[in-house]
Amino acid sequence: MTTPSPEEVRTAIARVAASDRLLVALDFDGTLSPLEDEPMDARMLPAARNAVDALLAAPDTLVALVSGRSLSDLRVIAEHGDDSPLLLAGSHGAEFWIPGEGAVTHDEDPADAALRDELRAHAEQATAQIDGVWIEPKRFGFGVHTRRSTAAGAAEANRLVDALVAAEAPQWRRRTGHNIIEYAFRHEGKDSAIAELRERTAASAVVFAGDDVTDEDALASLGEGDLGVHVGSKPTAATISVPDIPAMAELLAVIAAERSAARE
Repeated sequence: MTTPSPEEVRTAIARVAASDRLLVALDFDGTLSPLEDEPMDARMLPAARNAVDALLAAPDTLVALVSGRSLSDLRVIAEHGDDSPLLLAGSHGAEFWIPGEGAVTHDEDPADAALRDELRAHAEQATAQIDGVWIEPKRFGFGVHTRRSTAAGAAEANRLVDALVAAEAPQWRRRTGHNIIEYAFRHEGKDSAIAELRERTAASAVVFAGDDVTDEDALASLGEGDLGVHVGSKPTAATISVPDIPAMAELLAVIAAERSAARE
């Protein structure tokens, strides 16, 4: 897609800032927080936290974090308390946290959970001798982390686990990300998460921002009155790209300021 001009960017921001009810939905890792070798060490950069707080303070504005992390892990890294006004969508939209309501999850088949545990154990056994590879338990599957491994080790781990899943659970969904491959028996994606959040909040416009391959489903699903933002320089379905998390935080702060000004 062609790069929008500065004027087109300003127009897009002004349009969503003037909407009746705005939902700002944000990926976490790589969008608000730097990527960490130890995933549970991730935290929002202070500038990103300040921008999120400014959006929460703006009139008729809701903010959601949308992540592949399980809901329980997302709450930890987001430092999310029971009284937080933030909405959460974890596990790519298979589980939610709704302020005033709490955790909301879709039904789970016990047979799927049993297969998850069995496959995860097989993946751990298959990759146990490969340095730097870690299997992350997830509610609806598991992830194969290779950030701390060599390129050859990562390729071998992914080959072994791909073969396991293809043989034992070919119907599972496979997602790639930054040095991780995720496997899940649930097929929700960030596009369905955005659709559910839009319906729950009765939002008239949505801003969604993300940095990874799994965010592209959501970015591609946005409508003409929405705004998609990509963090990084890869090809994207987003309207706007920003180079890094500080630039993302700055853009969110601008949206918050314009939102408040437009609604005065």
